[in-house]
Amino acid sequence: MAYLSLSIWLPILFGLLLLVTGRDDRAGTARWLALIGAIISFVVTIPLVTGFDVTTAAMQFQENVSWIERFNVRYHLGVDGISVWFVLLTAFITIIVVIAAWEVITERVHQYMGAFLILSGLMIGVFCAVDGLLFYVFFEATLIPMYIIIGVWGGPRRVYAAFKFFLYTLAGSLLMLIALIFLYFKSGGSFEILDWHQLPLDGPTQTLLFFAFFAAFAAKVPMWPVHTWLPDAHVEAPTGGSVVLAAIMLKLGCYGFLRFSLPIVPDASHEWSALVITLSLVAVIYIGLVALVQNDMKKLVAYSSIAHMGFVTLGFFVFSELGISGGLVQMISHGFVSGAMFLSIGVLYDRVHSREIAAYGGVVNTMPKFAAFAVFFGMANCGLPGTAGFIGEWMVILAAVKFNFWIGLLSATALILGAAYTLWMIKRVYFGDVTNDNVRQLQDINAREFLMMAVLAIATLAMGLYPKPFTDVMHVSVTELIRHVGVSKL
Repeated sequence: MAYLSLSIWLPILFGLLLLVTGRDDRAGTARWLALIGAIISFVVTIPLVTGFDVTTAAMQFQENVSWIERFNVRYHLGVDGISVWFVLLTAFITIIVVIAAWEVITERVHQYMGAFLILSGLMIGVFCAVDGLLFYVFFEATLIPMYIIIGVWGGPRRVYAAFKFFLYTLAGSLLMLIALIFLYFKSGGSFEILDWHQLPLDGPTQTLLFFAFFAAFAAKVPMWPVHTWLPDAHVEAPTGGSVVLAAIMLKLGCYGFLRFSLPIVPDASHEWSALVITLSLVAVIYIGLVALVQNDMKKLVAYSSIAHMGFVTLGFFVFSELGISGGLVQMISHGFVSGAMFLSIGVLYDRVHSREIAAYGGVVNTMPKFAAFAVFFGMANCGLPGTAGFIGEWMVILAAVKFNFWIGLLSATALILGAAYTLWMIKRVYFGDVTNDNVRQLQDINAREFLMMAVLAIATLAMGLYPKPFTDVMHVSVTELIRHVGVSKL
């Protein structure tokens, strides 16, 4: 079966169906149609893991047909151990987002749900594309629904935030397009990414290509100093937009480094690794300090996401199996934990209509069930052992220490900073006495909210206690990538 095509096009078709049938007096129908579409889309991704062969690094579940024959562009899909988990993660988070919006979104419900389902399919397309131009089309197309989600359903400064998000990420991608066209001609007319992996390239060419890719992927991650669009986008986006942005969209840039930068330009990747490691450490330490002084909960978690993504890029560029596997595990765990953190803030915002930390205090007294979940996710965000947040960070720190003790030591400070800003927020929002009427009148989470929190809590705990299924799937592909990157193309 064409599982990859189904996982891409089913949510897109359901999304288009929602847009076509959109009427405000049928909001209930839209919600159920979106939920059914999201669940079916998730179900078709499950065979990708259950039927995955962990003994090979080759692309699996491939679909390869001609798309634009004149330029030898192919509709070529496939997944390996590096990409397969992100297909499932995207489909899983989409279900959570639909449930989260059930009672909250009351205007243009069809369009809201439709935009998320289309976005889900496009993001899965990024992780499945094996043709360079197909990758670029999916990579850029994801901007459109997210731009609309922020611009239509966002906060007071939504248009500014949407434009900033769009322009930052588009500008870098144009350089990547030039790099893809160059590689097409250099390879004799092939857009196949796997052909480019084998392409001999001289030093100056590799450097130029490295920075072209770096411009696109660093802005998407986002790495310091091109990170400033993210806090604005998070603050203005609706809760579902923040969840998808943090859980999936930031991962597209990280994934690009593994699919393009490292295997296509290995010598330049080694040569400029010190720059990437430095920028990653700045993200981990400086952005962690910035998070400490935030008064807005969403901004705090947004800066926290930048710091956690710094761990990912650090792990990739120490060039070890442990580092890259750690970075991948961190990407998956961050999908669960950051998504849950933004949902927790959304639950409070729906009731009080404020994201300011000062507007709360003593929430545990009026919302004990919710506070238990929120504190658990906060602990996972700190990297508490036994939660998903710990595994990836520990693997990356271990790899960094093996690479260079001082780099490892500096990266480990993130655990202290992460604990500081997360626990500082938890203490002021959830604990202590009830200090204002807003909190005094709060009602605990309902069955719908309990369900989405419980599912994410189970995923966070399960991955933290037993990460082996994740690492087993990625092991052979990561080992092959490390072997490939270790061979010079000069």
